[in-house]
Amino acid sequence: MHKVLTEEIPERNTKLLIAKIVVIALHVVGIIGLSIPEYQELFLRLTPLQLLTSLFLILAFHKGWSDVFPIFAAAAFWIGFGSELIGIHTGYLYGDYVYGPTLGPKLWEVPIIIGVNWFILVYLTGTIFHKVANDYYAALLGATAMTAIDYIMEPVAVALDMWYWKFEIIPLSNYAGWFGVAFLIHLIFRKAKFQKGNALANILLLCMILFFAVLNFTLPT
Repeated sequence: MHKVLTEEIPERNTKLLIAKIVVIALHVVGIIGLSIPEYQELFLRLTPLQLLTSLFLILAFHKGWSDVFPIFAAAAFWIGFGSELIGIHTGYLYGDYVYGPTLGPKLWEVPIIIGVNWFILVYLTGTIFHKVANDYYAALLGATAMTAIDYIMEPVAVALDMWYWKFEIIPLSNYAGWFGVAFLIHLIFRKAKFQKGNALANILLLCMILFFAVLNFTLPT
């Protein structure tokens, strides 16, 4: 038994190292491709695929596979997606905006991949703060982190035709709504009984933040 365990540890470490290299490579290549006008259209089409790849990697290194985890994942998807439906069709929660073509197929005018994005962001930020003892404080930290990420992401998303704001102004209600919805999903994340750690969460979240931060400076104007 001891021999089997000692053989499994290096194998897990190798898989984790490969996954980290893949994560870094995907984001670096994405930054380069989106920053070069000649290749931007091609890389824009690959945006949903990159999000799905991130989802696959998250699930591959998730340890808490219990009956509750799929319920949380579905709740994160549908609450996030549902909030976008409200935003698109009423102007409440986030303000007046419409989605462009970059994020792929839509359901009721909202890209389906948006629900995946909500799950990914809540999962990653929630995992970062999973050792915080108080559920409400952890949810507050997670929602704050997500709002900060949205602030970095907004100019890039508009420049890449992901979505457009009425009068080209990002309203404060967007960040308030984003924080509120994120806080709700983070509370569900905290209350759900499954293991929260993920060995790939730190590097994936860092790469996502740097991805949008760098593109704020490199995108052609």
